[in-house]
Amino acid sequence: MSELFPVVIQDSSTGAVLMLGYGNALSLRRTEETGFVHFWSRSRQELWRKGATSGNVLRVVEMMWDCDEDALLIHAEPAGPTCHTGEVSCFGAAPSPEVGLRDLERIIADRKKNRPEGSYTVRLLDGGTDLTARKVLEEAGEVAFAAKDQAPDRVAEEAADLLYHLLVLLADQDVTLGDVERVLNERAS
Repeated sequence: MSELFPVVIQDSSTGAVLMLGYGNALSLRRTEETGFVHFWSRSRQELWRKGATSGNVLRVVEMMWDCDEDALLIHAEPAGPTCHTGEVSCFGAAPSPEVGLRDLERIIADRKKNRPEGSYTVRLLDGGTDLTARKVLEEAGEVAFAAKDQAPDRVAEEAADLLYHLLVLLADQDVTLGDVERVLNERAS
């Protein structure tokens, strides 16, 4: 491994390439210790944690070296847009459809943190687990009835409502989509 090496960041859920940075032994050690991506800034000649000022951190899911061990690929869960321009990716690639749930998860997390007035999400969270759990049950029943009635458009609409309320319940419980995916991956093994 050379002193400075390229680090490619890939969204762990969508596979989108988010950015390219550079690392060294110190940034790698800090990334491993904290679970959040750190780079070595070539212009400032200092260690920096991605998202230190913006809050758009990259939580490490998996790290792997290329075959020559001179470039690192990190699968990460981004907490917001990765690019400093506000885009999802520094490469301007259009997000894949899977980004929708991740975006919704981030919006719900923001509502939980910042509590904007008049937000339905905040109202659900303020109602506690009981209210949110009841909404998940209600929406699951509506999906089932729409399917029983063989109404595909309604199934899609009710499924969207169910997914939203389920994400709010997950946020209430401090469970992420990444946590759910890890369980699914374990079960698939």
